[in-house]
Amino acid sequence: MLDGHLLVDAHVHVPHLSTLAPAWIDWARQFGPPGILEEVWRPDGSPDPAVLDRIFAEDGVDVALLFCEYSPRATGYQLFDDLLPIVEHDPRRFRPVANVNPHLHFPIARELTRQLDHGAAALKIHPVHGGFRADDAAMYPAYAVLVERGVPLVVHCGTSSFPGSTNAYADPQLLDAVLRDFPDLQVVLAHGGRGWWYDAAAFLAVSRPNVWIELSGLPPKRLPEYYARFDLARLARKWIYGTDWPGVPGQAANARAVASLGLPEDVVPLVLGENARRVYAGLDPR
Repeated sequence: MLDGHLLVDAHVHVPHLSTLAPAWIDWARQFGPPGILEEVWRPDGSPDPAVLDRIFAEDGVDVALLFCEYSPRATGYQLFDDLLPIVEHDPRRFRPVANVNPHLHFPIARELTRQLDHGAAALKIHPVHGGFRADDAAMYPAYAVLVERGVPLVVHCGTSSFPGSTNAYADPQLLDAVLRDFPDLQVVLAHGGRGWWYDAAAFLAVSRPNVWIELSGLPPKRLPEYYARFDLARLARKWIYGTDWPGVPGQAANARAVASLGLPEDVVPLVLGENARRVYAGLDPR
């Protein structure tokens, strides 16, 4: 708990460093707390679950969703199975999130099912780094599995500076056909339209009950600026807290900055944890 609120960080990266592109290491050093790579990761590049658990506990994080990513053209590989030792260390605080790439996984539904069977709380896709569109027909078998299992889809929806990225694939409009063809699918827009699409992401969130905005990578103090064309109190009811850790100065500071935006009192707990508990599959907060 943080200041009496359930705190769920819905966007955390804890990969094995040896599987990554050098640009990912540079990003973590530039935007994360000083020394975080040396504190959490062992000399062989594997993360230390006990250290990570302690850091998140000290910052009041009740649940952290751990992302993986199969994007050899951009950030490299963050393997799903590398997350499992962290989850096993504290399965209530840590939940894995699945990832598939249609260029690498076939049949795609089989690999997604395997990851869901290991407890994945969502499927995150990364069109920008993975080099595919969210409305690619090759993804539809995966979306059908999500609807059948009651698991949400998280889509990277914001620009990326990593070499090899295709930022055009972050456009929320590419989800129009997906939302039409899978009306029961819960869809979370990670990074909230960062860069060129804040208005489009916000419009989807306020106009569709099954679309949410996840705040990772967005400085809290700038959220009123980014979404200036919308009623912030109304839009914030569709926000989900997330940080893109380790590329953030600190969990508690970031969450408190979101809570201090002047949102209605009943909205703050929704943003910090209750919306995530509603959307993601099988969260078991402390």
